Amino acid sequence: MKYKIVERDAFQAIGIKRKVLCNAEGGSPGPGIAEFWSEAFENGTVKQLLELNSGEINGLLGITKNFDKERNAIEYWIVTEYLDNVNALAEFSSIEIPASKWVVFEVVGPASTAMPSAWKHIFSDWFPSNGYELSEIAPPFEAYIDPNPYKENSLNEIWVGIK
Repeated sequence: MKYKIVERDAFQAIGIKRKVLCNAEGGSPGPGIAEFWSEAFENGTVKQLLELNSGEINGLLGITKNFDKERNAIEYWIVTEYLDNVNALAEFSSIEIPASKWVVFEVVGPASTAMPSAWKHIFSDWFPSNGYELSEIAPPFEAYIDPNPYKENSLNEIWVGIK
């Protein structure tokens, strides 16, 4: 799996968010995320966000944040990087991604299977074999930079804050 280490200043993103339940074993987001993406495609939110994209990452981000252990739920965001005034867009929520050092993994293949496989590899193989630790301040995210994340050779990324 190809990866690179990058440092980025803080940036903002806009979009929509929802609480989703995690799988029974806890910690890993459950099937509610797929339904959330489907709704966002169907109601035009994805198209609208792609038109508003104005940052370094050209595409959509799927961000997980604020794990609620008691409810076994996570806050999931579908956003795009946005450089303009977020207050002018009342229909969207905004999220600030803090400055951080990131490991950016290249993910090749249909997102529905390639992303879960990449996450598993990152935490079971990559972290244990490197001197890095997971950052507590920067939420990890998936970057959907390929216009068709479902095709066989789709190229997307996973960004994980490190220290």
